[in-house]
Amino acid sequence: MSKPLLTILATACALALPALAHSRPLTLTAQLKNYGGDGAYLAAYLTDAKGAYVRTLWVAGGKAKYHKHLSDWSRLSAGDAKRLNGVTGASVGAGRTLKVTADLADALIDAGYEIRIDAAAEDMRDSPSEVRIPLSKANAGKPQAGKQYIQSATFQLQ
Repeated sequence: MSKPLLTILATACALALPALAHSRPLTLTAQLKNYGGDGAYLAAYLTDAKGAYVRTLWVAGGKAKYHKHLSDWSRLSAGDAKRLNGVTGASVGAGRTLKVTADLADALIDAGYEIRIDAAAEDMRDSPSEVRIPLSKANAGKPQAGKQYIQSATFQLQ
């Protein structure tokens, strides 16, 4: 291996390792109510202390034409071209559970950030910011009630 290539590889590792060392997996679980409709579309995302969009954690429901009904997430994340890269899955049926894992930087915990979940179901009312959970160690493991479709949502830090 050439010396310049080794230098580039060493530099890349030196830059990447500290970022990995200061993050941890977060598992988000949302238990849906038996609301009597089709599968719900859900968007779980992170906002900062001012309510500005930071990143998408997960979107349940693959048909893009329905994403506009996840109105807060759709509006706040509109400028993020990477918002759906690797973070989508099937819609979630009534009474079912969504469980997803995302890596978060340690610096985001106890720093005013919030996990939000928007929800919508076909032919039913949209529910922007259905659940809002402050991202703090104190809130880890504490269920938060939803407004319309979600019975409860909780996150665990690992």
